[in-house]
Amino acid sequence: MKKSVLPMPHSDSSNLTAADLLKGDLQLTSPPAIYFELKKTLEDPYKSIVDAGKIIEKDPALSIRLLKLVNSAFFGFPSRIVTISHAITLIGTQELQNLVLSTLIIDRFSMLPNGMLSMHDFWAMSLRSALTARELAAHWDTDENDEAIFICGLLHEIGKLVFYRRIPELAREVGLLVESTDADEIETERNLIGFDHYETGAELAKLWKLPEIISETIALHAHPDSSGRYQAAAAIVRSANRIAKMAFFDTETDLSEVGISDEQLSDIIDKVHDQFEDIFNIFYPHR
Repeated sequence: MKKSVLPMPHSDSSNLTAADLLKGDLQLTSPPAIYFELKKTLEDPYKSIVDAGKIIEKDPALSIRLLKLVNSAFFGFPSRIVTISHAITLIGTQELQNLVLSTLIIDRFSMLPNGMLSMHDFWAMSLRSALTARELAAHWDTDENDEAIFICGLLHEIGKLVFYRRIPELAREVGLLVESTDADEIETERNLIGFDHYETGAELAKLWKLPEIISETIALHAHPDSSGRYQAAAAIVRSANRIAKMAFFDTETDLSEVGISDEQLSDIIDKVHDQFEDIFNIFYPHR
């Protein structure tokens, strides 16, 4: 599908909005159809798990990848699962929706031209953040479920891919400035573009009518001092992202917001490493 690139705005980009970036591009404006068909079926009291399984089985590649995930260390079931319907009974309908959504979005945003951004590294870091957020949620006193936190962690940087798809020149300029001057990425985006990639990611989640927790945690990511219903979830994702970067780049970072012991943190990092090694190539099979 041919992608649509917006012309780079003049020095005054104040007329450009996050919503503008999502117009005129079918890859961005059309939500993943199978996910919403599955969601509708699961919410229908007259439909069964078998009906949900048939929807997924219409896409053989998706079915194979979901079964690989269910049989991975991500879940750690003692015996092998060979059917989608059996998988659903074991992992639950919400976890199934999250896995389907994750797989479809990673597929949709798997390529960018001219090596502007390493998609392998982008999704590797996103998956590490998601796995870390899932583990952190189990240690935090929060009402948010671990399954929702995983998808929030996976998609929290999705707006950056919209930037590179729709305004690649400006996205590249931001990246070069941050790399060469150590400038703050969010501040640089706001100065050059007029808004940041978290605002854009939140707009995309709203456009696709994804669960509110996803759009809100993305929107709150760069606003740690804000208050709101999903601030605790946003704090978990924010901390997970810092831990993932620390583990990936072997650097130190401020983890005062995490609120867990060094021993717990070490256990989380080790567990996430093992899970990541087992499932990354399933989520991101591209070479």
